[in-house]
Amino acid sequence: MSLVNAAHGRSDDTSAVHPTGERPHGERRSVRRVVGAYAALAKPRVIELLLVTTIPAMFLAGRQIPSPWLVLATLVGGTMAAGSANALNCVIDADIDKVMNRTKRRPLVKDSVPRRGALIFGLVMGVASAAVLYLTVNLLSAILAVATILFYIFVYTLGLKRRTSQNVVWGGAAGCMPVVIGWAAVTGTVQWPAFVMFGVIFFWTPPHTWALGMKYRDDYERAGVPMLPVVATAQHVARQIVIYSWVMVAWTLLLLPVTSWLYGTFAILAGGWFLFYAHSLQAAVRRGEETKPMALFHRSNTYLMIVFVALAVDSAIGLPTLGLPF
Repeated sequence: MSLVNAAHGRSDDTSAVHPTGERPHGERRSVRRVVGAYAALAKPRVIELLLVTTIPAMFLAGRQIPSPWLVLATLVGGTMAAGSANALNCVIDADIDKVMNRTKRRPLVKDSVPRRGALIFGLVMGVASAAVLYLTVNLLSAILAVATILFYIFVYTLGLKRRTSQNVVWGGAAGCMPVVIGWAAVTGTVQWPAFVMFGVIFFWTPPHTWALGMKYRDDYERAGVPMLPVVATAQHVARQIVIYSWVMVAWTLLLLPVTSWLYGTFAILAGGWFLFYAHSLQAAVRRGEETKPMALFHRSNTYLMIVFVALAVDSAIGLPTLGLPF
């Protein structure tokens, strides 16, 4: 109770503690709202997908189950790095988010987080991620994490996103880096299988994002973001999705020399499954029928999970590798 309130015999201080020792429900809800708003800046659903690819990369790097502590440290550092990039992206793109239905509930749009607070949060998370990876994993993983944050902010968000329809093609490279960081965490180096995994996600990103862009075309057009579905015909977009999907599926097979029949089987079956839906989308567009691009968008998440989980299981079991002479 403040001195003024004490003098008048009042106790309206909202920070007062109940006789039970618990804080008022309103204060607890307020704290939860603030924490939730800052957590939303980090875009946790996006980070989940990144982690799905990081762990299998660590399994493949050693062809065995890696140290749980190393996995935990890498995931903590990687999550902080991704959260940093996402939060800084929210700061830069606040004007875009305001006019898009898909993003109008983000914290900076709703004023649930001050812009300066979001900026500080993003910067602190970035520095902390580098520190965690350097101190608990290795220097290379820390350098790669910082490079990823800088690439995402300066190359994609500030350089490509509002200027070219190829924004997600080249800017998507930032989302491919978790597998390289995971490999570096285990080996202390970056070798060719890490670049192959990078390529799988690189070629996966355009079909995944363009399917979303087809659904929210009006949003992107209103925001002035030249996503491919905004500047090209639906037929062209569908054709590009099919092309990238074929390259992606073929690229997964480049890992056969360092994996077994188990991974190869799942990579081929999952690839055929995804290609079926990519071609179905193209056929619907060609016939002028109603399309359901979000079906492909959600299946792209499932496809990536299947491929990388198969990679992790294959490595954990330690079956003999195919060793094909590519």
